[in-house]
Amino acid sequence: MTPQQEDRTRLGGGGALKSPFGTFFAPNISPHPGDGLGAWSEADFVSAMRKGTSPRGTHYYPIFPYTSYQRMKVADVRDLFAYLKTLPAVDGKARDHDLPVHLRFRRIVGMWKLLFLDGREFAADATRSEQWNRGAYLANGPAHCAECHSPRNVLGAIKSTRRFAGGPDPEGGEGWVPNITQAGLGDYSEGDIARILETGDLPNGDSVGGAMTKVVSNISQLPSEDRAAIAVYIKSLSPVAGPKRE
Repeated sequence: MTPQQEDRTRLGGGGALKSPFGTFFAPNISPHPGDGLGAWSEADFVSAMRKGTSPRGTHYYPIFPYTSYQRMKVADVRDLFAYLKTLPAVDGKARDHDLPVHLRFRRIVGMWKLLFLDGREFAADATRSEQWNRGAYLANGPAHCAECHSPRNVLGAIKSTRRFAGGPDPEGGEGWVPNITQAGLGDYSEGDIARILETGDLPNGDSVGGAMTKVVSNISQLPSEDRAAIAVYIKSLSPVAGPKRE
């Protein structure tokens, strides 16, 4: 993402992502040969998306949600790379992350990966419908819904027992990300959820806010069948109590 950039195809990076560990800045992922991904191979991109590793072998910080992207099919990752190569090349690199000294050594990310990156691609559940499996794949892979809609432990990893149960805004402040299990959605129907993903409008007449507005802007571009599939999956989530808001 690029701040104050109206052309969504110019992916020059630079957007700030605040976190309890410091402020990260999104990289240039345009096909610029020096500042972006122009010199990358397809294998480099697949490794970055599924293993969180740069072409030089260094570890990316998990603010880049490769713990979710690892679930994606290799064919879909390859398609994404092919699309990115068609976009305009943008000059300039993002500034360095603003992190405390002890977090500037990327080797520690390798240890983090040993704990929280399992390397498993999404596996369909044969007991569920094709639509449910499509929704599960989209929600847990490319859409990475749990990355924001889940509380995290002291190491910044999703608490698996409270996945999708909401929690503090990962970018700090007083915001709160809602619980999207049945404990939070209650009587929302699959149609309600699909409509939120298309328009941002809530059943009570309100609308989504914060970072979710950008999410809706992107997910609204999906085919209606994909939004319906995500809705089926989300509606199926068992109720999980989220953390209490202080």
